[in-house]
Amino acid sequence: MTNQPMSNRNCLAALFFIITSFVIGISCHTPTKEEKGKALADKYCSGCHLPVNAELLDKETWLKHVLPAMAPKLGIKVWGENSYYPPMPGDKPGLISIQDWELLVEYYKNTAPEKLPPAKAPQPLQRDWSVFTVKYPVLKDTIPVATTMVAFNPDNGHLMTSDGLTNTLTQWGQDLQTVNIRSLPSPAVDILFVKDTAGQQQAILTEIGNMRALDAPAGIITSVQPNDPESRQHDLMAFLKRPVQTLQADFDKDGLPDLLVCAFGHNQGGLYWLKQLPDHSYRQLPIREVPGAIHAETGDFNHDGYTDFMVLFAAGDEGIWLFENDKKGGFLSTNLLRFPPLNGSTSFQLADFNGDGKPDILYTCGDNADFSMVLKPYHGIFVYLNDGNNKYREAWHYPVNGCTKAVAADFNKDGKTDIASIAFFADFRHQPGEKFIFFEGGNKALTFTPHSPPLDKEGRWICMDVKDYDHDGDLDIVLGNYAQGFIILDDYKPDWKEYQPFIVLQNNVAR
Repeated sequence: MTNQPMSNRNCLAALFFIITSFVIGISCHTPTKEEKGKALADKYCSGCHLPVNAELLDKETWLKHVLPAMAPKLGIKVWGENSYYPPMPGDKPGLISIQDWELLVEYYKNTAPEKLPPAKAPQPLQRDWSVFTVKYPVLKDTIPVATTMVAFNPDNGHLMTSDGLTNTLTQWGQDLQTVNIRSLPSPAVDILFVKDTAGQQQAILTEIGNMRALDAPAGIITSVQPNDPESRQHDLMAFLKRPVQTLQADFDKDGLPDLLVCAFGHNQGGLYWLKQLPDHSYRQLPIREVPGAIHAETGDFNHDGYTDFMVLFAAGDEGIWLFENDKKGGFLSTNLLRFPPLNGSTSFQLADFNGDGKPDILYTCGDNADFSMVLKPYHGIFVYLNDGNNKYREAWHYPVNGCTKAVAADFNKDGKTDIASIAFFADFRHQPGEKFIFFEGGNKALTFTPHSPPLDKEGRWICMDVKDYDHDGDLDIVLGNYAQGFIILDDYKPDWKEYQPFIVLQNNVAR
């Protein structure tokens, strides 16, 4: 009998013993301080945005800047440098206890690196002009500039710029000489050229109110006649918190073009539908009232005949959301991509990179004017391919410190998609060439040769526009120079022209 197989009952008993022992073994594991700290960090960070690994920032930035800024949001009071104290009698209880907060801080202190590694580009920059030559504005003086907007006028090839120091809107002729100057309440950061009911060109300006991160409702959406500096502004909507972009579309199909406004704000902000009424005034309707709305693209993405839009949010809970028109005066939102808050998202564009007829996403990140003002190797340019059913996957990345914007187009007219990019927070000491890069498309999809013309001393580019301004059949580029301020590198003195508001990169392919 001893050599007989075990009975079913004995088998079950043995199996129960093994499973129970395994479970007990697991339950007996005591989490380490580091494991507890990471669990707390994941728990309390995920309430507002994606959790952030300690390795994404250096130790000093975590302890001296980011965590002290995060603490008050959880009800922890801060005093001194990396010092916290528990609630006093009568204080409202915080979202986290002081004991758990100290464990969370200890996790970042023990895990974060002393320094972040430098970005490693897969290909070195070729220091040449590729298909471009540079053209300079004709200047009468050499006062400092802070260009906040550049835009080619599609009607006459003139150039419009705005300045954050003088709060002006300037029109430049095709010879790049000043045509006229208009005073503004605050700098314009976006311009939309439209036609009025009489067929005359109007310019819808987005005036930010404050370049600095404030919640003051000083932003204005206004309409002007760009070719008549004496004409009065017609304000379409005032008292917005740092609006940065305005688009036009008839969202409810009533025959009256409406406006979509991205109001970045600071701690407050939102995405707004400005519905045009029969008397041509506008009613402000909130779509998503959270800060960080920075860029939108419109289109009929679900092919139902109504205008939808995609929007990039770039503060806290960063990502790209699709808003589908419900045909009833509302929009249904779907998150397409989500990014860590340290990305500092800056722009996106829809373009078909692999020729399958579906719009892919070109995305940039690199805003560094916040609590973590250090160069980050994960900043740069990304392409997310459209797999259908609102699914996107990362297919290409090129690291660019502090990347601000990228535009995809066939610049050299060879049938392949190229990319032009700018970086406001570039590594000026070691990689000044990344302030502007032209990625020439290769023979295979998503292969590029990066060119960086010798423009290092010409300016520091915060804005860019792409159009065929000279009407010769190829696309030209204008770069706007925000010459002073927002320097994150310690003891760095700017070595570029602080008086030059812009340059034009003239495309010579068609010539």
